[in-house]
Amino acid sequence: MNIEQVVIDAHGMELPGDLAMPGAAAGLVIFAHGSDSSRHSPRNKYVAHVLNRAGLATLLFDLLTPVEAQDRRNVFDIPLLAERLTAAHEWAERRDDIGDLPVGYFGASTGGAAAVWSAGSASDDVRAVVSPGRTSRPGRRAACRCDGTHSPGRRRAGHRRTQPQS
Repeated sequence: MNIEQVVIDAHGMELPGDLAMPGAAAGLVIFAHGSDSSRHSPRNKYVAHVLNRAGLATLLFDLLTPVEAQDRRNVFDIPLLAERLTAAHEWAERRDDIGDLPVGYFGASTGGAAAVWSAGSASDDVRAVVSPGRTSRPGRRAACRCDGTHSPGRRRAGHRRTQPQS
């Protein structure tokens, strides 16, 4: 496993990140953390570790600079967060080692909304968006951005049915 400290240029803003590459990665999962979180979140680091063991590369990065994160309006600015996620995706596409890998997004809370918003833009080729937890107002707002986006199906992760559905 190779872990590299990286800096993503998002339209002039330098965003630090951690790129983890298992031997022959089958895909890349880019994380979009939620409000009151960062790339250092124990939960996201754990999920990334599990994905790395399954043969997927992961990119955990900060969507905001430390100064931007102090302004709570930025934490809930879904278009801004989605723009940063799109910039990270474009950064990954330019790299020789991961540029050709299929990409998925993983994000909870505002990060999930940003992932849906970014995946709905014409410039991204995103194979999957995983957003654990309940849909929130930011998530519903981001879903409006995906008008016309093809969605072959959906699954609900982390939910266990105890009785068969009739």
